[in-house]
Amino acid sequence: MHLIDLKAYLSELAENNNRAWFVMNKPRYDILRAEFVQLVTSLITEIARFDPAIAGCDPKKALFRINRDMRFSQDKSPYKTTFSSSIVPNGRKKPSEGGGPAYYFQLDGNGRLFFACGEYMPPSDRLKAIRTHILNDSAGFQSVLADKKLKREFGTLQEEGKLQRPPKGFDASHALIEYIKLKNFMVWTEIQIDGWDSAQVQSTLINAFQSAQPLVQWLRAA
Repeated sequence: MHLIDLKAYLSELAENNNRAWFVMNKPRYDILRAEFVQLVTSLITEIARFDPAIAGCDPKKALFRINRDMRFSQDKSPYKTTFSSSIVPNGRKKPSEGGGPAYYFQLDGNGRLFFACGEYMPPSDRLKAIRTHILNDSAGFQSVLADKKLKREFGTLQEEGKLQRPPKGFDASHALIEYIKLKNFMVWTEIQIDGWDSAQVQSTLINAFQSAQPLVQWLRAA
């Protein structure tokens, strides 16, 4: 994938986020999207080596649309300024659609690569299942948190949107109650990739995703 071209395109899109500009530059978008599909296809092949469940993921279903959902947003910009993908076994992106834990990454016009693993804002029934799984498999959960490769690559679970009080039905004195309060069960990081090529991006993502595989597997068991 030509990362320089992608960075330039997304940077220009951020400055000209309107339908007229997008239509005029549609040939550029089509080429870059096709290259992005190739990158995601290669990632799926490599991830499947350590996580066979991913082998059936359809790369085109794993891509997010460039169009923004503006129905409930004050920002009426019609297009996203990232290329992003969420890789899950069946290609669906939302836990409510059966997606479950995902390998996610995105590229933007500032030359940043953001990547994450786990579940972001799962629906209430799924969230309860994960919290209950912490109670039922506390040792397994703590083993995931202590994994050296995961900690080196990502640190610990992100605490964005954490509850102030324990969720209903969960003991406030439980040793893992601070994790049970989480609304997201994911790890993430962001790096600058100026001067990189697609092979470096792919290698970085594969190493990171393999490090997070214990978390993905634990969440699937919930």
